[in-house]
Amino acid sequence: MRVFIVDDQDIVRRGVIGLCQAEPDIEIVGEAATAAQARSRILATRPDVAVLDMRLPDGDGIAICRDVRSRDPGVRCIILTAYDDDEAITSAVMAGASAYVLKEVRGNRLVETIRAVSAGAVLIDAGLSHTIVERIRADHEGDPRLSALSTRESEVLALIADGLTNREIGERLSLAEKTVKNYVSSLLGKLGLQRRTQAAALHLTSRPPTRY
Repeated sequence: MRVFIVDDQDIVRRGVIGLCQAEPDIEIVGEAATAAQARSRILATRPDVAVLDMRLPDGDGIAICRDVRSRDPGVRCIILTAYDDDEAITSAVMAGASAYVLKEVRGNRLVETIRAVSAGAVLIDAGLSHTIVERIRADHEGDPRLSALSTRESEVLALIADGLTNREIGERLSLAEKTVKNYVSSLLGKLGLQRRTQAAALHLTSRPPTRY
């Protein structure tokens, strides 16, 4: 697994990097201490998973997650924070983050989270307050916008939420990439959305989460 680490505190960043480097199946492909560095370096290195500090000197991990995934949906993001904040958890889910983890998490649990997220899981730490996330999920249950999608559009939406590109979706469904683009445009129109990351977030909040 190719992993990128973002944290403005050098000692924390070094610690997470060291933790990951001790694992034979994890390769650290880059690091950053600011949001500006993170955006350009993550897009250049194209990691499988980006571990993002919530608060940075020039921004935050949620904004990085939203920006990076809008340009490269294949990058899965973990928000790492010292704060249990319902509003932040909600924003992270809507930005397309795959996990929101407190910095007090044990090292082996963080590694497990990285592996699970790399495999496509969406995790919510059971120790976090998740009231707002559950409310959003309930709000989207039976969303008429989702029911308006055709079977094929629903399949494409699910694969978008899994982080696949149009080309990968085409290979999975035996469709031309141009055909996939047409399906994406159609489902975004039906959902009243502009970006695929918004559609992915809607899909993720409409299905049961994995808790650990």
